[in-house]
Amino acid sequence: MDNGASSYRRFRDNGDVSGFDEIVMDYSDGLMLYLTSIVGSIWTAEELTEETFFLLGTKKPKFKENYSFKTWLYTIGRNIALNYLKKNAKHLTVPIENAPELISDEAAVEDAYIKKEQQIAVHRAMRKLKP
Repeated sequence: MDNGASSYRRFRDNGDVSGFDEIVMDYSDGLMLYLTSIVGSIWTAEELTEETFFLLGTKKPKFKENYSFKTWLYTIGRNIALNYLKKNAKHLTVPIENAPELISDEAAVEDAYIKKEQQIAVHRAMRKLKP
């Protein structure tokens, strides 16, 4: 296995699809694990990995020989992941276990709901008892 640069060159310059296939097979698992460490979700990382290879296959950016192919590819993936995080920062959720104040709010809402249901049940029972 070469470092991916010659496979990418074959794909980019000559349209050799097998070169692109080699890159995907050789680098997709490692790239996905790397992106998982950035975004914290294997499913999101899988989508971002696909997006990285889609960009490579459609826009065919020029490979800079200053870096190893793997470093260059992972940098593209990292930039896509960071853009994803910026775009979705407003939509990130906090697990309920990490927010004690939300737990107490949830308990208060639940208690209020139970009291209201009890009042309704008592009211119905009283109406049934009236002649």
